[in-house]
Amino acid sequence: MASRLVLSAVIFITCMVCYYNSLQCGFVFDDISAIKDNRDLRPHMPLKNIFFNDFWGTAIHKEQSHKSYRPLCILTFRWNYSLHQLEPMGYHLVNMMLHGIVCLMYFRMCSMFLSEISSFIASMLFAVHPIHTEAVTGVVGRAETLSSVFFLAAFILYTKSTKRKHVTGWRHLVLSMISVATAMLCKEQGITVTGICAIYELIVAQKLRLSDLPYMLRSTVSRKESSHPSWTSDATKRLGVLGATTLCLLMMRLQIMGSKLPVFTRFDNPASVAPTPSRQLSYNYLISVNLWLLLFPCDLCCDWTMGTVPLVESFIDTRNIATFLSYAILLLLTYMAVVTENRQQATVIIMSLVFLILPFLPASNLFFPVGFVVAERILYIPSMGLCMLVAYGWSLMAQKRFKKLAWLSVGFLLLIHGCKTYTRNFDWESEYTIFMAGLKVNHRNAKLFNNVGHALESQGRFQEALQYFQKAISVQEDDIGAHINVGRTLNHLKMFKEAEEAYLKAKSLLPKAKPGESYQARIAPNHLNVFLNLANLIARNETRLEEADMLYRQAISMRADYTQAYINRGDILLKLNRTKEAQEVYERALFYDSNNPDIYYNLGVVFLEQGKASQALAYLDKALEFDPEHEQALLNSAILLQELGRAELRKVARERLLKLLRKDATNERVHFNLGMLAMDDQDIAGAEHWFRRAIQMKEDFRSALFNLALLLADDHRPLEAAPFLNQLVKLHPDHVKGLILLGDIYINNIKDLDAAENCYKRILQLDPENIQGLHNLCVVYVERGNLLRAEACLTHAYRLAPNEEYVLRHLNVVRSRISKLQISRSSEEGKEFEDFGDAHDFQHYEENFDDNNLGGDFDDEFGADLQGPEEFGGDVHSHNHKASLRKTYFVEKDEDSDVVDEQALPFTDRLHKQKPSETRFTGTLQASSVQSDYTKESNTVPTREDIPEHQFSKPQEIQHSSTKPQQTNIKNKLHPTSRDPVFSNSPSNGVGKKHEEKSTETIFADSLKTKSQRKTLKNHQELNKHSTS
Repeated sequence: MASRLVLSAVIFITCMVCYYNSLQCGFVFDDISAIKDNRDLRPHMPLKNIFFNDFWGTAIHKEQSHKSYRPLCILTFRWNYSLHQLEPMGYHLVNMMLHGIVCLMYFRMCSMFLSEISSFIASMLFAVHPIHTEAVTGVVGRAETLSSVFFLAAFILYTKSTKRKHVTGWRHLVLSMISVATAMLCKEQGITVTGICAIYELIVAQKLRLSDLPYMLRSTVSRKESSHPSWTSDATKRLGVLGATTLCLLMMRLQIMGSKLPVFTRFDNPASVAPTPSRQLSYNYLISVNLWLLLFPCDLCCDWTMGTVPLVESFIDTRNIATFLSYAILLLLTYMAVVTENRQQATVIIMSLVFLILPFLPASNLFFPVGFVVAERILYIPSMGLCMLVAYGWSLMAQKRFKKLAWLSVGFLLLIHGCKTYTRNFDWESEYTIFMAGLKVNHRNAKLFNNVGHALESQGRFQEALQYFQKAISVQEDDIGAHINVGRTLNHLKMFKEAEEAYLKAKSLLPKAKPGESYQARIAPNHLNVFLNLANLIARNETRLEEADMLYRQAISMRADYTQAYINRGDILLKLNRTKEAQEVYERALFYDSNNPDIYYNLGVVFLEQGKASQALAYLDKALEFDPEHEQALLNSAILLQELGRAELRKVARERLLKLLRKDATNERVHFNLGMLAMDDQDIAGAEHWFRRAIQMKEDFRSALFNLALLLADDHRPLEAAPFLNQLVKLHPDHVKGLILLGDIYINNIKDLDAAENCYKRILQLDPENIQGLHNLCVVYVERGNLLRAEACLTHAYRLAPNEEYVLRHLNVVRSRISKLQISRSSEEGKEFEDFGDAHDFQHYEENFDDNNLGGDFDDEFGADLQGPEEFGGDVHSHNHKASLRKTYFVEKDEDSDVVDEQALPFTDRLHKQKPSETRFTGTLQASSVQSDYTKESNTVPTREDIPEHQFSKPQEIQHSSTKPQQTNIKNKLHPTSRDPVFSNSPSNGVGKKHEEKSTETIFADSLKTKSQRKTLKNHQELNKHSTS
């Protein structure tokens, strides 16, 4: 007993040592689809979904499902996810532990047929065999290891139920059948253990020889009672239970599959579509390939599909010799088991063969086609039979005169296999390493070239990726996926014409419909991505939107359940302003995929387009119900909740934004909107913190730069605001409101009139009819005492905005002052200043104005020489006029908000409240004793100037992944662009951008501090009236 524990410890430690470096590996190959992209792992998804979906998260009743039903394996992945989300180490650790448990159980099983030391050798060979790296190091290989645990448990429990010859151990038998069902729910081949149990019953428990089986079979068929002395009625009962269990499980499996086999393409398994006899010869040849991998696991590859193993097309193909030898070896071993007088030898050979052959049969292609040519992971259980056979041969060798040689041989074999396993684990470190390792041994598989290209593409190495994609085409010219990949990479390289040609080539390779034949049964769903990628490409040209729509409709006509086409078509319809049709398209998509959060999200966008905010919020919340991690829904629903203006909803919005922050702490949009929420709560310090964080992450984030500057200016820190405004106008020279605010600070705080003038002239260069910039330029002239130029400026402003009474009033004030001071007009004699026809006339006047004719300095013009208040409406004190004309304020309001009673408010109070948003700003920008509110601007023309190309929410291309279970990830790809800026996926098109492009207002305001001084201007609303562009 002690020796058994020591040997078990050695076996387990050996497993840990061989696979320790697998803990550093990531998710590669099929792990991406089965784990990273599989929503069934997420805790928010109903647990029952794992019993209705396949291994890759696709509803098993769908035609595109691979019909791989392994709910218990998915359940363990879900447990992993609940503990550490998508951290690969935890998944690899579980796989490594499961392999150790299988090795210990295998040691226990071998002890039934071999000596303890031979069982130890068999278990050590099994523990270090390199063929197991795909099953152990590849995370999806857990289906093999987990199934093997219950596979061996079922067999061991069945052997216990047969211990007493004339009495059945029903408890062990029932537990064995439960283990059989559990093994099958981990992986389909688990059901083959019932065949092994039946052979054990006949050969071991009932001590029949193989030569007795034909007689027993004839007796059963003729319903005669068996005359074999060792046969018991309990054996019949046990076999009956085995048969009934197997039948029930098979019926259940067929019912779950919908009695339909999965649909595979010729790229997955070329022999499956080959004619007779090529198909049969190729399938039988694959048996020798698998035997070779078990005996000599030197050239291992993660993918053996496509052209890896060329078809055996005739009987004279020399590879048929390998097929013949493989069958000859198996038949020779069977013959030895029949003729030998050594019962133990016969038992060991027979049990080794059944462990080698039966678990392999479901994946052999001999009974039904599978989605691969060779897969190393499916040899995990069959290798148990080989290891047992080798260990038995070693024991025979050790019992004779070759004991030392036997130990040296097995030690060398264990060392070589252990080193190979350890080094092979490094190949599984990343997508790039595993596929490059495959190319070292296999140059005929286009899929490997494609996947190396994908790995390079994910690193932004597009030129290198393009070379591998083109190599894939050279290896297999009719590979549709390779042409799609070439097109997508050319698109990344901005070679749009060549990309379109590549997509059209891929489209031409699609199989053509035949009369009376279902089209969708003959085309891989992934290949339909060519329609999406081509449509996305041509949709860049707005004149070709109808053409893109036609491509989506064509894809839908080929597969009515192709939800990605519905989603992208909805975006095109939104761009065509056909929102009602877009809504119908998304609702149709829900008919085929009612659990898709992206469809609910896009429906929310549609309702925003229609101005139905409450319905939009309901659909966004529905998207979060199916995927609480949905980033766009989290961000935009938070913004909408924020816009509703209720404190309790702002709390929910903050929770959603903080959840996004935990997912990605580098997302500047989240920091920005947290700043907006802080502004709503009047938390100036918090808002400043979040704005600064956003700018740290994206230094050209115009909305954050602008709002932070406004926040600082409103907090009486204009000099701190100036550097951010300078950064803003440097990176975004066309930012009009930034220029206006910067000019205001130059006038009021820095006292640099030249810099202020440059700001306002820059505005007029961008928009010659911008009233705010023009009006503030007039103020600069008044500051300088240049009344003639100020008169010309205000005249031009009045021509542009004749309905703005304050412009006319200011013009009259300036003209009155010119008349009072009797300033000479000699340089412009005869000129009617009010008759500037357009901006060009004004600019010409500016260029030719006589700067020497200033009419006195400012203090003289608007200071002591001012004789009475009647010129300014009768109630303005003379010493206040300079100040009243001097200060400019930049405020913005919502176009729909009510105008406040400016006559009753001092200038610094005349601000319009708003809900904070991406570009929200505050009203007063100069230190004042009066608290100002936050103001809101309307958004008449949403723009996207802040959105980096990769952040657009428009549909992007669908990658053609060469991995087996293609699950298109449509997040961040397929969502339509929201025309309501409140609900975009990017900073410039989201709520934050909302306030940056609206009308702005500039007013003259009082810079005096005392209450009595402010009251002197309270009746002069014309000097404070907001100007709007």
